[in-house]
Amino acid sequence: MKRTFKYIALIVTAFLFVFSCNEDKIGEDEFGALKGKVVAAGSNEPLPNTRISTNPVSSTVFTDSSGNFLIESILVGEYAVEAKKDGFLTDFAPATINGNLTSNVVFELEVSTFNNRPPTTPVLLTPEDNEMIQGVEAIFSWESTDPEEDPIEYTLELTNIDTNEVLLFEELADTTLTYSELTLGTEYVWHVTATDNINDPVVSEASAFEVMPPPIDNRILFVRKINGNNVIFSADDDGVEFQLTSSEVNSYRPRRNLSVNKIAYLQSDGANADIFLMNRDGTEKRKVTSTVKPNGFNLNEINFEWPDDFINIYFPRMDKLYRIQFNGGGLAEVYQTPDGSLISEVAISNNSDLIVLKTNNLDGYDVRIYTITFAGNETGTILENVNGAVGGLDISVDNQKILYSYDISGFEDASYRRLDSRMFIYDRVELTTTDISDNRPNGTNDLEPIFSRNEAFVMFTNTSNDGISRNDIFTLEIGTSSSRTLRHEDAFMPDWE
Repeated sequence: MKRTFKYIALIVTAFLFVFSCNEDKIGEDEFGALKGKVVAAGSNEPLPNTRISTNPVSSTVFTDSSGNFLIESILVGEYAVEAKKDGFLTDFAPATINGNLTSNVVFELEVSTFNNRPPTTPVLLTPEDNEMIQGVEAIFSWESTDPEEDPIEYTLELTNIDTNEVLLFEELADTTLTYSELTLGTEYVWHVTATDNINDPVVSEASAFEVMPPPIDNRILFVRKINGNNVIFSADDDGVEFQLTSSEVNSYRPRRNLSVNKIAYLQSDGANADIFLMNRDGTEKRKVTSTVKPNGFNLNEINFEWPDDFINIYFPRMDKLYRIQFNGGGLAEVYQTPDGSLISEVAISNNSDLIVLKTNNLDGYDVRIYTITFAGNETGTILENVNGAVGGLDISVDNQKILYSYDISGFEDASYRRLDSRMFIYDRVELTTTDISDNRPNGTNDLEPIFSRNEAFVMFTNTSNDGISRNDIFTLEIGTSSSRTLRHEDAFMPDWE
């Protein structure tokens, strides 16, 4: 019996020794590590100084400047890891810690909106309430701010009172919107909704405006610069103005054709120009030219012609003269200069086989004004062998008089600046040239002259020769010493039908 107990004691001792050795081995592997990164949801921007803790509790650490963290010597097991930072929603992630291994977690924290405030209610600025819009374009503007500087998204709702048609302009980031397709003679109501996509949207008060009726007798066309673009206007004899083209595009050189009661004009994107057509109230705009476009030494200095009784519009392209029907068909070359000089301006008789051309070199100088037939045969010279800039070209209804402007100073430079530009009438019968720039203020230029319908007056642009001052449109009675009459301020490129 004693021997049996001895054997049992030895077995128990051996078992305890083996168990003790295994326990020591497990103890060596019972710790691991945890690393990770914390970023902002959506932008993935690292979030430093984020508090990282675990449950069950281990060490508490904070993320570094790159959003990274590391917790060492964590007992093996299952943990819930917490990431907490002011201004963000606290987030949790599970993690399993294994002996002698490093586990990894990534947090994407959402911005906390608990104390977030909505944007201020939009305040409508333009058009003003009950304003009368002088054209088919309105520039809508408003104000709103967000207390937390959250991005604001706007929706503009525009209602046509006559038809109850509602236009929605959604997901706007700017506080301005230009709309160029208003209906003439119509009343509109508009309001703006603002949202930060966190709080409930806020809505402005409603504002109303009217669009003036279609112009009945607007015989004058001109151009005014708005927001860096040329914009075409019409006006009646009393000076009431009406905007025809959008301030978002560059439109200029208007020419009205009385036979079809439409207006042709140039529209440029900076590199190219096309001929466009619109109704005299600015509606139904469409492009006429396509593959062959007007071009020359300077897109601002070229013009085109559309005689009243013609279906064809005539325009220059470098050393060639083209015609195209106002519906966009029938493109044909009419004439090419024999010496390679560039055609910049053209005037065409309504009732005779007569075309007047102004040509120049690549710099706009070495100017020549002369006449040709529709067959391209040269018939006379009006101006040549002069220094300086020439611009503006018109022909009288009896084909006897040619009107143009010429810088008599003879100055030439790369900017095409004029110093002393005056208006002249050349008589094709008497072969005489008359200076008609009566009472022209010193230091100014008379430019872009055209005959009135009855040819008793000329309409023209006058501006300082400094090249940067405002342009104004005047009229002057031919053959008298009467003073000039200011017709439109801050305006140029007139047409008078």
